[in-house]
Amino acid sequence: MTIKVGDTIPSGKFTVMGADGPTARTTDDVFKGKKVALFAVPGAYTPTCHKNHMPGFVDRVDVLKAKGVDTIACTAVNDVFVLDNWSKDTGAAGKIEMLADGSGDFAKALGLDIDLSAFGLGIRSKRYAMMVEDGVVKILNVEDSPPVAEKSSAENLCSMIDRSL
Repeated sequence: MTIKVGDTIPSGKFTVMGADGPTARTTDDVFKGKKVALFAVPGAYTPTCHKNHMPGFVDRVDVLKAKGVDTIACTAVNDVFVLDNWSKDTGAAGKIEMLADGSGDFAKALGLDIDLSAFGLGIRSKRYAMMVEDGVVKILNVEDSPPVAEKSSAENLCSMIDRSL
């Protein structure tokens, strides 16, 4: 079953890079009592993710914060070391929380996993952006095709937050 607006984020765990190395974070740690703009990419450093999707969110951190967003987070079916380096390479470090979903368990729990084995990528996350308030999905934009980042763009999410206020 695919998550939809009005659903609660399923319980799960991520790995994040802490001051002393990799550390676990739960979905409660990330979403409980917070307004979170979460976006997912099929893979760090892949062309659309690296050149389009991530930069749009990095460029709009202040805009999202001004709209009352507590946390901007990115998840991907990549390991924490890749996401940590990618955040540094894109200027996201310290601005966007990187949530490694190394085995794709979170993507699968959302019903937003995609098999990209034909491209040598294995099971990944679909590209999406959502607004989550206290663990409940308020806005959800899922792309139909992995190389496209229009519905899930930071610009689109920002405009939808305006309309939902």
